[in-house]
Amino acid sequence: MSALQANTETVFLADEAATEAFGEVLAQAIVSSGEGLVLFLEGDLGMGKTTLSRGLIRGLGHEGAVKSPTYTLVEPYEHLMPVAYHFDLYRLGDPEELEYMGIRDYFEPDRVCLIEWPERGHGVLPGADLVISLERQEQGRRLRIVAKTHRGKSVSGALTGLADTQVDD
Repeated sequence: MSALQANTETVFLADEAATEAFGEVLAQAIVSSGEGLVLFLEGDLGMGKTTLSRGLIRGLGHEGAVKSPTYTLVEPYEHLMPVAYHFDLYRLGDPEELEYMGIRDYFEPDRVCLIEWPERGHGVLPGADLVISLERQEQGRRLRIVAKTHRGKSVSGALTGLADTQVDD
């Protein structure tokens, strides 16, 4: 995988292992920032959103399987520091369903909330601190990172140094 440079917002991920490794580095950047994060993961089916989430959750210290919350909408990881919640809104019928599940209770400043298919929760979800988009590029994936808030910029800045030193081929 190519390194994330200081002024570059894209990373090439050669395969599933590189995507998971990037998630682990992202977890380190989140921890080093000392803050929680609302992270939107965008991309078509099969682009690696769940793989990236698995790497991030394992990078925060989870051992064992990382389930995709496609049917449950949210998978909690309350034993981690910071506490993490993985949302998959692919099967969400109406954004108002999120209100019934108490969605707002999950979004505290010290928590990490990973949200796949965030566009399906439009109007109910809070804004993202960081948006990561994945799309096909040659045999791999192109990952684009956009910081939307100060917290997002803090994580993105920490990510740059970590990516340079830990995910180069």
